[in-house]
Amino acid sequence: MRSALLDEFRVNGNKSNKRYELRDIYNHAVEFSGDQHGSRFIQQKLETANSDEKEQIFREIEPNALQLMKDVFGNYVVQKFFEYGSQLQKKILAEKMKGKVVDLSVQVYACRVVQKALEHILVEQQAELTRELEPEILRVIKDQNGNHVVQKIIELVPRQYIDFIMNAVRGQVTPLASHAYGCRVIQRLLEHGTEEDKAEIMGELHASAQILITDQYGNYVAQHVIQNGELEDRERIIQLVMGQLLTLSKHKFASNVVEKCIEFGTPAQRTTIREQLTTAGPDGNNPLQQMMRDQFGNYVIQKMLGQLQGEERDALVEEIKPQFYNLKKSGASRQLQALEKLLGLSGSKSETSTQSDTNSVAEVPSLTHETNSPQSNSPPSTHASAVGAPSNDTADKGSSKSIPGVALQVQDVES
Repeated sequence: MRSALLDEFRVNGNKSNKRYELRDIYNHAVEFSGDQHGSRFIQQKLETANSDEKEQIFREIEPNALQLMKDVFGNYVVQKFFEYGSQLQKKILAEKMKGKVVDLSVQVYACRVVQKALEHILVEQQAELTRELEPEILRVIKDQNGNHVVQKIIELVPRQYIDFIMNAVRGQVTPLASHAYGCRVIQRLLEHGTEEDKAEIMGELHASAQILITDQYGNYVAQHVIQNGELEDRERIIQLVMGQLLTLSKHKFASNVVEKCIEFGTPAQRTTIREQLTTAGPDGNNPLQQMMRDQFGNYVIQKMLGQLQGEERDALVEEIKPQFYNLKKSGASRQLQALEKLLGLSGSKSETSTQSDTNSVAEVPSLTHETNSPQSNSPPSTHASAVGAPSNDTADKGSSKSIPGVALQVQDVES
């Protein structure tokens, strides 16, 4: 049951004739923190509050800090103290988390608090809290909430304190790269690990590259390497793809990787890909026609048209046109609408679509205070992730195909 003060606030809080300040809710901070409107009010006021006001609110919420960390609205108030509280207040909150970091990391709301804490506490405290994950690290990596905490640790905590993460990943790179949440952690290690870490991970990835390219989640790791990896590693993946271009271009997941090769390969590699696509095979069949008719290969053609320039693009357009008209006569118009637009042919009212818009898995959570990302239903992270982080809701490629990264966000009842 709400107090009379909270009821009054909910009625009058947004009215201009009644301006509330933090002092007006003293002795009610916990109740307000657990209320949608009250929590938002406290968050806003803490950003500009003086030290006395913050101390009063802090004294009230401290005994209930763990409960609030797990609360749909309360977690935001605790996060604000990690952002705007004194160093002592941050230290006290971090002490409250000791012995409970695993539990908090896998809880849908508390995982955000753990991430925010890691951003604002001292290195010694980071190391102490992080160590608690060691016995359960693989479970936390594979958890829909915990993986965001592990990503944040990899990004923020000095490498000497997190040997246990690399030790756990060693020998498990392929299964983790093929996991809905593990694939994100592998990508963060490739971004923030030492050169030795990266070399070890890439050694395992190359050994299973064929599997990963066609995997629902592994394809994101392959894309990450093509976009961000060392030249030698990128070359190896791209050469593997080019050796089976037509087959992979028509594959639900591998076609994403082919697109990345087109986008981030060298001009010479793009030329080779174009030549493969426009050269008839021993059976006389034209790869272009097969790909234009295919729901996934069609996007690869669109990507080529988007990346090629000048005479080379003109040459591809001329190769496509006769195939396009033949297919249109046969009634395969649905797959051809976007191509018609890209080719600049008259009579098209369709919008150019991209594989990113319509065909892939959703993206990783983003900032805690934002509303739900259109790409994801996954629990949020306090950080917008980089490339390739699908949510646990892998959409059917025919209806949603995007290259994730970053960030998964949950549908937040407003903070």
